[in-house]
Amino acid sequence: MAETLKPRDAAQVAELLTWAGAEDKTVELVGGGSKAGLGRPMDTDYRLDLSALDGVSLYEPEELVLRAGAATPLGQIQAMLAQQRQQLAFEPPDFGDLYQNLQEQTIGGVLSANLAGPRRIKAGAARDHFLGLEAVSGRGQAFKSGGRVVKNVTGYDLCKLMAGSFGTLAALTEVTVKVLPAAEKVRTVLLFGQDDAAAILAMSQAAASPHEISALAHLPGPIAARSAVSYVGGAGAAVTAVRIEGPEPSVLHRTAALRRQWGTLGAVEELHGHNSAALWREIANVAPLLPDAEAAIWKLSATPSLGAGIMAAALASGGEGYYDWAGGLLWLSIPGQDDGGAALVRGALTGTDARADTGHATLMRGPAALRERIDVFQPGAPALAALSARIKDSFDPRRILNPGRMYGAY
Repeated sequence: MAETLKPRDAAQVAELLTWAGAEDKTVELVGGGSKAGLGRPMDTDYRLDLSALDGVSLYEPEELVLRAGAATPLGQIQAMLAQQRQQLAFEPPDFGDLYQNLQEQTIGGVLSANLAGPRRIKAGAARDHFLGLEAVSGRGQAFKSGGRVVKNVTGYDLCKLMAGSFGTLAALTEVTVKVLPAAEKVRTVLLFGQDDAAAILAMSQAAASPHEISALAHLPGPIAARSAVSYVGGAGAAVTAVRIEGPEPSVLHRTAALRRQWGTLGAVEELHGHNSAALWREIANVAPLLPDAEAAIWKLSATPSLGAGIMAAALASGGEGYYDWAGGLLWLSIPGQDDGGAALVRGALTGTDARADTGHATLMRGPAALRERIDVFQPGAPALAALSARIKDSFDPRRILNPGRMYGAY
């Protein structure tokens, strides 16, 4: 088992990574450790525990900006924002139940994985709210990027580069994020009994309407039945859901208009406050709706209009799944496949043309032996893979940071 090193501050992180590079020692970066099951398994010389890099150093509610140590627990930040009726608008999911991991996730971990929940269709991904950072590269060099406001400037946007890099380029030590006001009123409109293709069409029409939708999802009947929200779990049919947020008069008007629009397609219902929040939490966190602990869990990003066909092809040998982001995000649970369903899932994205680019698939959960055998993340085209390798060479030429977590070479 790798020895654990625990730096007390950013300066000590730089000292340790400088030493590790000089000695060719590999390092696993750990903040809260809540996502240890995401990515390829690693075998490193040391484990760098960054948990001391926590605490909110700046929060200006009137300026909608917050700065914190990268290992600050996300729950602490969300509680602070809630007191001011503000939020992280990208709605970070909590995969604790998915990974059967009780460790609390950190703000740095969420940004490093670029995680976003159902509101992504309106608010964007985590990287779109990532304003600034302080970090240490695999060379042991401390660097800064960004600041407290969004600016159009020349140079590289390193925040977007670090978002989704899973700690393979640098160790984040401090991050600055944009926060936004929480909605005054939230309603969710439910449409019952649609098959997958009809539901995607209905969601697309809702998304194209003037109703300013903040989330769209479709749960096939067996998955909807697992919801703890009574209107959904007791529906006895597939459930298509759309969320509307904003000032109360506007929300009430838009909700009534959407109910009229969807009322021509089938039975409709409406969720308020607690029930609405509970449903979207289930959809974001995955595990309540796909609870088979032994199944491989896949996340597919695809063109929404192709979603139903891709889902059917990926589940040709069994399994189940549901749709988020109006059909642009597919969550699949595939049991009993030696390759975790990789051939079917990735084949569903390309069809008969291996060069087709209709989306990408990530194995979000699977046993270590499976994650070591297959590509956890979508393999990149040769030109993209070469670019990624050059970026890795720039930040971590000795390949000491989280080696192999994303791809075998780095």
